[in-house]
Amino acid sequence: MSDSPIRVRFAPSPTGLLHVGGLRTALYNYLLARQAAGDGRGGAFVLRIEDTDQGRFVPEAEADIADSLAWAGLVPDESPEAGGAHAPYRQSERTALYADAARRLLDGGHAYLAFDTPDEIEAMRQRHTTPENPAPTYDATTRGEMANSLTLPPDEVERRLAAGEPHVVRLRVEPGATVTFTDAIRGEVSFPTDRVDDQVLVKSDGLPTYHLANVVDDHAMGITHAIRGEEWLPSTPKHILLYRALGLAPPVFAHLPLILSPTGGKLSKRAADRAGIPVSVRDYRAAGFEPEALISFLALLGWNPGTEQELFSMDELIAQFSLERIAKSGAQFSLDKLTWTNGQVLRALPADEIARRARPAVEAAVGPVDEARLVAAADLLRERLTFAHDLAGATYLFIEPTTYDGAGVAKRWKPDSAAHMRAYADCIAALPAFDAASAEAAMRAMADEDGVGFGALVHPARLAVTGVTVGAGLFETMEVLGRDACVARLRRAADALG
Repeated sequence: MSDSPIRVRFAPSPTGLLHVGGLRTALYNYLLARQAAGDGRGGAFVLRIEDTDQGRFVPEAEADIADSLAWAGLVPDESPEAGGAHAPYRQSERTALYADAARRLLDGGHAYLAFDTPDEIEAMRQRHTTPENPAPTYDATTRGEMANSLTLPPDEVERRLAAGEPHVVRLRVEPGATVTFTDAIRGEVSFPTDRVDDQVLVKSDGLPTYHLANVVDDHAMGITHAIRGEEWLPSTPKHILLYRALGLAPPVFAHLPLILSPTGGKLSKRAADRAGIPVSVRDYRAAGFEPEALISFLALLGWNPGTEQELFSMDELIAQFSLERIAKSGAQFSLDKLTWTNGQVLRALPADEIARRARPAVEAAVGPVDEARLVAAADLLRERLTFAHDLAGATYLFIEPTTYDGAGVAKRWKPDSAAHMRAYADCIAALPAFDAASAEAAMRAMADEDGVGFGALVHPARLAVTGVTVGAGLFETMEVLGRDACVARLRRAADALG
């Protein structure tokens, strides 16, 4: 890789919530830029909003894109919000650049005007449809029979323009050539121009299509690497032809492998819904996934670090990432693997950070919670947490249980349990100091003195203190709750259960 500054862009269309595949694309761009910056080569991560498709525009989509990137820790250096030397960063605000490029293409004979109606184009397709060519396109083999500036007399073209007749600008692709380029992931790739259609560059509403705007903006913004999804690979020869026609040098292209559903095929919204997999980043946030876990998981969904390491911090990803280790073939999405990753990431956090992330869910369940109690609860249960909101399930750590597990009572609460619990409450109330060790020692001494098995005390005590039969260590739980709460709960259960 050269020592020149690396400039990459994430250029989503605001047509819906940010897809998890889009977040992976943004991540790979971000990692390359941050790695270059860290190496002293200079690197910039640009967010550009490609909003020229007004028919599919979703008003809240741009805000969702920005919020999702910020949540994931992928903060752009340049964006509509942050600004930058190449502003504006919304394509709808850069139309003068595209109009100028279109004029240059028309003047150079690399593009032409087409006045065909949708019905006329459909009729052409029906005329040319054969078993060998099931999807005819508007190209060198069909444009000669259509209404465009290559077939109409110049005065007819001027008359139609003067009358305000709807028209588009199309790329003029000549057959019989081959477009070859080197993809940073796939190596050398070639497309015969016979298979490249005369792509619409400017729509009838005057706005550019993705193809023209993308090429113009990547050059204008100094983009050195175009890292994007595999679905754009067939469009690359059109883009290279545009670069050539405009006299511009193309960036390095890198086309990422598809993210596949567990059953195969692209992880589309429909396929994800069938598999019960969230699609948007917002859905993952709502489900309680941590940003660090989603980032670590997505990084490995197509990129191989060359080691057995399964969890990565952002700093580790920046240090180790390379385009050369991205696979060509698709990567299968596994919600189970992501869930495992989330648990690993969460449990590695400091207790106060787990508590901070769990607080909204806990307080929604039990009301305001003391910070010290919340941190102690997070530390106590960290090995049992997969999501931060799991802590909210242990309501007994914050409020006294009002019910007791029925199956547990039937199995563990014996006729003498109430007397034992009252005696144990008196015992710990008299202890000179109270913690997990002293609470356990007191119970063991009581079991020896009364000649009963330890289980005859510990199981009823857990039911009394927590209302349930499973959880973290009983005595560690009691230490978190405190002496007074434990004494009160033991006596209350004895009265309630008899």
